[in-house]
Amino acid sequence: MTITLKELADFCDAKIVGGKESTLITSAADIKSAESGQVTQLTSSRYIKHIANSTATACFIAEDFAVDAIPEGMALLVCADPEMSFIKALELLHPARIYEPQIAPQAVIDKNVTLGERVFIGPYAVVGEDTSIGDQSIILAGVYIGKNVKIGKHCQLHPYAVIYDDVVLGDHVIIHSGAIIGADGFGYKFRNNRHVKVPQVGNVVIDDYVEVGANTCIDRGALGSTVIGAGTKIDNLVQVGHNNKVGKHVIMCGLTGVSGSCNIEDYAILAGSSGVADHVTIGQGAVVMARSGVAGDIKPGTQVFGSPAKDKKVAYKEQIALSKLPDLLKTVKLLQEKIEALEAGSK
Repeated sequence: MTITLKELADFCDAKIVGGKESTLITSAADIKSAESGQVTQLTSSRYIKHIANSTATACFIAEDFAVDAIPEGMALLVCADPEMSFIKALELLHPARIYEPQIAPQAVIDKNVTLGERVFIGPYAVVGEDTSIGDQSIILAGVYIGKNVKIGKHCQLHPYAVIYDDVVLGDHVIIHSGAIIGADGFGYKFRNNRHVKVPQVGNVVIDDYVEVGANTCIDRGALGSTVIGAGTKIDNLVQVGHNNKVGKHVIMCGLTGVSGSCNIEDYAILAGSSGVADHVTIGQGAVVMARSGVAGDIKPGTQVFGSPAKDKKVAYKEQIALSKLPDLLKTVKLLQEKIEALEAGSK
């Protein structure tokens, strides 16, 4: 899409400083690669060095952000929150693809399926019996939806996502390619020298405005529901075990694994490659830092690191101490040699 600088500024609640209002903006780019005709953003002092040689036509910047070396011809779009204004610019300049309502002839729709208004179902999608799909939801090619599934309004299921039986999705839910929602939880009992499977007869309930990344798996409850709260965002390649209760607006980064029957409270953050043992509670607003292993409950608002995870300040001190261990061992060896020499000389 191509718009004028003034149209962009008005849409994003920004004030133009420098440049011409009639200048055309065609797209958006980051500060390192933006070229003429593009808009970018500058929100951190670490990127100031890139703006001096930038050929971007315009740049979003905060009202109290001071920059000296602004290239000639670059317009500043001064606003209260440049990150949010830039997001609005992205949505305007790079609009999402529009899917006109249709049911592809190659789609397989079972009996007693209820479809809302303006639903899109792509080729080779499968929709099981007694399933309902809400208004303006988009089911793309190759998606599998099982029996008795409830999908809300304005949802989007990307190609080859799999939704098992009895799953419930709220409104505005996004499921990316390869994600599997509602597979059996990993439950077994060891008897007579073999693992006996515990039937997994629960389901998964995902609330409004949740986004689930590619190749992520969320297991159904053994009994009852695995629950994902409203506004939670789950990255690619995440494993959420059975009967977890994930609160609202939780962030779960890539390669995170959460064992069964955990309680992840609102606004918690699980950074990349973190692992959580079963039956653990992670308190509201707590942060589990990358590659940490959580074996016990985490208090609300705390930040933990390491394996086993502990308060990050304590963990950092331990890491610093460990880094000094080789030098300490050398010192101990030297002292030991001196003691041995003194003992030998006294005989």
